Amino acid sequence: MIAMPTLPYAYNALEPSISRASVENHFQNHHKRYAARANELLAKTSLADAELEEILHATARRKKMSELFRNAAQVWNHTYFWHSMKPGGGGPATGQIQTRIEIDFQGHDNFAATFKRAAGSVFGSGWVWLVLDASKLKIVTTKDAQTPIIREWRPLLTLDLWEHAYYLDYGARRLAYVDAYLSSLVNWDFANVNLALAKSGLAPAGQNAPQVDGETTPRSETTITV
Repeated sequence: MIAMPTLPYAYNALEPSISRASVENHFQNHHKRYAARANELLAKTSLADAELEEILHATARRKKMSELFRNAAQVWNHTYFWHSMKPGGGGPATGQIQTRIEIDFQGHDNFAATFKRAAGSVFGSGWVWLVLDASKLKIVTTKDAQTPIIREWRPLLTLDLWEHAYYLDYGARRLAYVDAYLSSLVNWDFANVNLALAKSGLAPAGQNAPQVDGETTPRSETTITV
C-alpha cells in the first residue's frame, strides 16, 4: 500500500509565498485523496505490496490500470513537489547545479525565463520539471498526472501547475505563482542531491523500479530547451 509522506515543513513555513491555508488544503484534500484512491485500486491488484515506483512502471503501460496510474503518479509527483521547495529558498542556483545551469542555460536569468515560459505553456493542469536528460539539463512539462520517472529523464525539481496548487493565493495568476517559486521557494539543495544521485547512476529520492515492456498509455509532454 502507498504510505503518505510527512510534509517536510510546517503548513505555514512557505508564507508569504504560499499560505498556510493553501498548503494545508493541498496536502490534506488533494495529496491524501490521491493516496487513498490509489490504495483502494491497489487492493484489487497483485501490486498491493509493491513500492510506489514499481507501481508506476507496472501501470503506465496498461490502459486498463490508467486510473491507478494517475492516482499513484499524483502521489509521487506531489511528494517530489513538496521537497522541491523550502522556506527561504529561491534565487540563483547554488552548488553543482549552478555550474550545469551556466552551461546548459547560459545563466540563471535565461533558466528562469525558460522555466516560466514552459509553465505558462501548459494548457489546463500539469507539471513543469527541471530534469537531467543524459548529460544535459532540460525543462520539460507533463500533462495532468504524467511523470518523468517513467521515461529516461531524471527529475531534479518540479512545480505543480494544477489550479489547486495556487488558486487560493494567486487566483488565475499562474505566472505570479511561478515567480514566487523561483524567487523565494525553489530548493536547490534538493536539486543538488538528485543531480549527484543521477551522476552516480542512482535513482532520485529512492526511486528504484524496473522498466517494463508493454502497451503504453497515451502521454503528452513538451520539452523546452535553449
